[in-house]
Amino acid sequence: MDIIGIYLKEALDKVGCPVCYLLDKYEKSSIETILYEHVNDPFVGEKFAESLGLCPYHAWRLKEIAYSNPLYGGLGVAVIYGHMLSLYLRGLRNGEKIEEKECYLCEAVKEKERDIVETFAERLNELLEDYKNSEAVLCKRHYELIQSLLGENTPLIESLREIQVEKLESIRERMRKFTEKFDYRSREVPTQKKPWQFCWPLRA
Repeated sequence: MDIIGIYLKEALDKVGCPVCYLLDKYEKSSIETILYEHVNDPFVGEKFAESLGLCPYHAWRLKEIAYSNPLYGGLGVAVIYGHMLSLYLRGLRNGEKIEEKECYLCEAVKEKERDIVETFAERLNELLEDYKNSEAVLCKRHYELIQSLLGENTPLIESLREIQVEKLESIRERMRKFTEKFDYRSREVPTQKKPWQFCWPLRA
């Protein structure tokens, strides 16, 4: 099995959407690499300058990851945003309107998402049984993206749809049982499951 196959198998061993899992892992790894190796990298600095930093979501995630590990700390964040603030102030003093491009990490994650979805669709025939027997369940967005890439392969599309329906029915049933346990007449105590073990994951 090649490295892509290993990553997909790993994702199918997790609860929730396997594509979202791989994207989250990629996003975290990219931020850690920036903080550890590329704070003063001219190429990364140029990308950050084009978008004048990161979008609010990725800016907060950069801070969160930086402060969660003593190896990173706040230095990298201060260096990156100190430079961005200098660029903004220079434009502000000169009365220039700074045009911001899309967030560097948003672009990278979109490209990675496209690669993962395409690979998943290409290998779906060999992954279908693993997906069926796993706790993983594709979110609405990634299910529809994969389905759209299957082209004229009607049997595979139908098999995926049937598995998806079965998984969602199972989640709905578990949610029903969970909520019933909060009824004052119930003799069963609610289980200590995490929310995503009941809910269908959605990704914007």
